[in-house]
Amino acid sequence: MRGRTWLGAALVLGAQLRALWLAAAVEVHTAKEVVAVNGTNQRLKCTFSSSSPVSQQLSVSWNFQPEDLSSHEPVFYYLKEPYKPPSGRFKERVTWDGNIERNDVSIIIWNLQPSDNGTFTCQVTNWPDVYGTIGEVRLRVVQKVTFSEIHFLAVAIGSASVLMVIVVTAVIICRQRRRRARDKRLEVADTE
Repeated sequence: MRGRTWLGAALVLGAQLRALWLAAAVEVHTAKEVVAVNGTNQRLKCTFSSSSPVSQQLSVSWNFQPEDLSSHEPVFYYLKEPYKPPSGRFKERVTWDGNIERNDVSIIIWNLQPSDNGTFTCQVTNWPDVYGTIGEVRLRVVQKVTFSEIHFLAVAIGSASVLMVIVVTAVIICRQRRRRARDKRLEVADTE
């Protein structure tokens, strides 16, 4: 019986240690999909949480997988300071826009092109949390904004503005009518 007790205790301890190990991993958070207009700049947001304080060995890797599923390309790397890619499609087109103290490791891609359609991955390691999730952002570069995006916003703002003008006009007219009615009552009272 004593051997079974040890075995049970070892299994419970192993399960608890495994749960602690998984809880100590870095969690990376990104938008799942981003749509941007051709020729514009887009911030790819990536934040993380870690069970350990931010260390000097914190590193961030951004990579790109084109839609045609050709090989992965490095986009950006951070270790104590940002490192831009020395070559490739994102050379001179990517900028660090993160703040490590706020657990933000975002980047900006400049002058987007249709060839930038694909999936960007953001991976963070924060020693001793070296394992964790990898954030993915699917970028779609479109030629122009669709009606449902910009036009809907313009119609909503225009409608709100027109409604505001109507309300203000109605308030002014009501005040003028009340003032005239009050003035007539005062006139009638003075003549009596």
